[in-house]
Amino acid sequence: MPDTTSYAPSERTVPTRSRERASYNRALVHAILDEGYVCHLGFVRDGAPVVLPTLYARVGDRLYVHGSTGSRPLRMAGQSDPGLAVCLTVTHVDGLVLARSAFHHSINYRSVVVHGVAHEVVDEEEERRTALDALVDHVVPGRSHDSRPANAKELAATAVIRLDLEEVSAKVRTGGPNDDPEDASLPHWTGVVPLTRGYGAPIPASDLDPAVALPDYLTTL
Repeated sequence: MPDTTSYAPSERTVPTRSRERASYNRALVHAILDEGYVCHLGFVRDGAPVVLPTLYARVGDRLYVHGSTGSRPLRMAGQSDPGLAVCLTVTHVDGLVLARSAFHHSINYRSVVVHGVAHEVVDEEEERRTALDALVDHVVPGRSHDSRPANAKELAATAVIRLDLEEVSAKVRTGGPNDDPEDASLPHWTGVVPLTRGYGAPIPASDLDPAVALPDYLTTL
């Protein structure tokens, strides 16, 4: 029986350095993807590499990427046959690793790299609406049901591409510095500076009716 708990490694998803940090576990990959909402989408245009930051959301084993109908990668994903070859990355920085030597300074991180062929979601209106709701809820869970849905004009101006999670890997670094034994007596502070993400208090719009209460989903961010 096929292994449903892990993605199959490929030549492109096996790192050349620090292979012990790589993982193909689905649960880990999904957890890293679900914690972020900005990805970097790489592709080749006119023979040159292009990398764009954009929003994404995961629905099962599929990623949806948001953009304008005027966006180059989304136009190319719709016009190319069989689609647009892309590399999508997501990274979380969890800590600054300060060693006694400059060479061994590092960061603790969690990252996912996805290779594949992206396709524009054009004819499937139900899938497009599902994808757009997922993109909104991925940033702020519950928001899609607390806002006006996109109308026909807005849908026409919004493009969505999908990328299946097939050729994918995670890479994680944890722990402290890896100082050389001969540097242990050097009088330099060494250790990890943790990094955390936080949310400030919501700021209401200047024209918000005071009678409109702060929704519960914003109090739990």
